[in-house]
Amino acid sequence: MITSLERRYADRLEEFSDRRPFAVDLVLAAALMGCAVLGGKLTLPGATPPDQDGTAVALMGVACLVLLKHRSHPRAAVVVNAACTTVVIALGYLLTPLLLAPVMAALYWLATHTDRRTTRVYGLATMLAVTVAAGVSDSMDHLSLLLRTIGPFFWLLLPLAAGNMTRLRRAYLKAVQARAEHAERTREEEARLRVTEERMRIARELHDVVAHHLALANAQAGTAAHLALSNPQQSQKILTDLTGTTSSALRELKATLGLLRQNDDDPDSLSLEPSPGLSRLPELVSACASAGVTVTVSTEGEPQPLSPGVDLTAFRIVQEALTNVTKHATTEAASVRLTYSGSRLQITVTNDGPAAPVAQSRGFGVMGMRERAHSIGGELHAGPRPEGGFEVTTALPLQPHGAEEETTA
Repeated sequence: MITSLERRYADRLEEFSDRRPFAVDLVLAAALMGCAVLGGKLTLPGATPPDQDGTAVALMGVACLVLLKHRSHPRAAVVVNAACTTVVIALGYLLTPLLLAPVMAALYWLATHTDRRTTRVYGLATMLAVTVAAGVSDSMDHLSLLLRTIGPFFWLLLPLAAGNMTRLRRAYLKAVQARAEHAERTREEEARLRVTEERMRIARELHDVVAHHLALANAQAGTAAHLALSNPQQSQKILTDLTGTTSSALRELKATLGLLRQNDDDPDSLSLEPSPGLSRLPELVSACASAGVTVTVSTEGEPQPLSPGVDLTAFRIVQEALTNVTKHATTEAASVRLTYSGSRLQITVTNDGPAAPVAQSRGFGVMGMRERAHSIGGELHAGPRPEGGFEVTTALPLQPHGAEEETTA
């Protein structure tokens, strides 16, 4: 907890220093000047203090004034402080941490503002100069050479180590902030992508449901009107089928829109109606027959179980292809061929009559079928046949891969 409080106060001090840099530097320079002047008055017991007080004060004043530029010129601040401190020690002043305070501050700021190589070169040069000056100074003649030199070496090593730790901590905090910003941007982009994908999925589902049933209802209503006088019984049957078509459209539309209100935390809100699949092909064929289009379904190979997503995709593609036949083709027959081969299912929907390929190839129908096939790792091709008519061919994996399986509606 103490470490946390210290770090909190250190962060606040750094924030204030960033807002008022000159004021902070001025206060620090004045404090360091006071330390240097006080350190220059200290002597060992029985030793005679030097008589160049004015020179020492002037030199330390210059060193402290240079510290005001330590943010923009950290190397120059270290060089001037090292030179002034070396001269003062050579004049016979006692080497103490108070006297070394300005040069220690310069070394600390050098380590925080420059790279490791620069800190090492200037730091070692400063330590060497001060250590040599302490060795030749006569202020501590009664001490051995080792004791006179080991003290300034470790005192100057301390700010270099502290400065390196501060620089590493700032780099770490900057990296953490950069990672947090990158994660936030990535999260927002992923959220936008998911929203876009969900909108496209719902748009495809609504298009398939509404377009298919409305096209069938329109064809059934037109056929019933055409047969109303010549074949009233057939017309009545088609009108009955029309009621079933509209009821089915309402059920599927309700199920699709129910997903938008679904609450994952509420099990009662989940739809219990299974998603449509190839098992509903007979209903689709019957609906097309009531609209005047005879659909034949053939199967090649041994039928294999399909995952729910692939089953839904296969049904929607067949549904959209047959809807295009009822809307655009002038034929009364279409064929659906299901071919199970290895790990793939190939679906081919064709009509033999003269079609309107431009109308079928434009719009959202073919685009939606192609997007559905690609979403589970399949392929789809749609276009006019050389011998006439229109053909939609898709190859789907029995189990989805390459992309996530679509959520069933």
